Amino acid sequence: MAALVCYLGITLLNILSQRLNPVQLTFALLCLVPVFLLQLWHSAPRRSEARLRTKLLTLTAQGLLSYLPLIWFGVSWGAMAGFFAGSVLLLLPPRAGWTLYGLITLSLLVPGILNDMDVVDLVYMCQTTALTGLVVYGLSRLTGLVDQLHQARADLARMAVSNEQLRFSRDLHDLLGYSLSAITLKTELIHRLIPSNPFRAREEVDEVLVISRQALADVRRVAHGYRDLSLRSELVSAESMLAGAGLAVTVDTHDAIEQLGRTTSTVLATVLREGVTNLLRHSKASYCEISARIDGDRVRLTIVNDGLVLGDAGPLAHGDGDSGSGLGNLEMRLEHIGGRLLVQQLPEGSVSDVFRLTAEAPVQEVQPAAELP
Repeated sequence: MAALVCYLGITLLNILSQRLNPVQLTFALLCLVPVFLLQLWHSAPRRSEARLRTKLLTLTAQGLLSYLPLIWFGVSWGAMAGFFAGSVLLLLPPRAGWTLYGLITLSLLVPGILNDMDVVDLVYMCQTTALTGLVVYGLSRLTGLVDQLHQARADLARMAVSNEQLRFSRDLHDLLGYSLSAITLKTELIHRLIPSNPFRAREEVDEVLVISRQALADVRRVAHGYRDLSLRSELVSAESMLAGAGLAVTVDTHDAIEQLGRTTSTVLATVLREGVTNLLRHSKASYCEISARIDGDRVRLTIVNDGLVLGDAGPLAHGDGDSGSGLGNLEMRLEHIGGRLLVQQLPEGSVSDVFRLTAEAPVQEVQPAAELP
């Protein structure tokens, strides 16, 4: 705005220096005002996205107001051509805009030659026209870029808040889903054991207390980011919980877990938690096989059971209204460290469904561990 006002002021001073009569001066002001308003419209952010017809109409109007007053005011009105040159750069495609920009700059040679201006003045007038167009174009584009920057920063802030909410939701699901399922299972077992085996029931109560304290600690840590998990500890816990639920459990790791990096161990431990949680909540399995194998620089964790339950949209283990988005979360966690998640139903078409959940990941994370999404 300040630059436009200054350029208009220069043009007005040039006109006043000609000592015009009141009628001519009024006419000059009547021409300057619409030129100023049209330039404000052309310089507004995102104006290049307007309809082509609208842009052509406003450019035509500005072109007429840039050249017709030359008949009455001569070269003193020449600065208005610089505004017009800036406008075609702002509104037209680059090839057409820069071509017209050059033609508009050279067009000021015509009134100069008609007024018998010397070569230095002709070059000066063309140069000032080109410079005015570049200043108008540059400041207008800069204003638009600043607006886009502020909008982008606002969008990034909203995305950061959304990502933090999503992280909080995922961590609560991954950490507490397993603990709460274990507490439910243990409590049901205690209810059955109290009449017949109170000593065993007391042992189970002690385990429930341990799980409850761990769940409380998990809740406190969620706000500070996803905590590290030990795949070894989760294997022991999963084996104990599945055996307590009456399943035949087989765990085979061949010491593969000893070579895992911290991030890989945490992600695979989370996969194990989710797989066991889904198994207990959504199936009536009779056995579960858990294995971990290392092949080169990749590790593969596999969970197999025979209790797949199908819902309306496919396997419940994929997540439904009850199961939440657990495996969806796991897919994102594994992709974050360069791994992948495979879900299979084997053999296809058999009476007894066998469900296999496989997580592949690098043994050691390639880059320093970062906070998981």
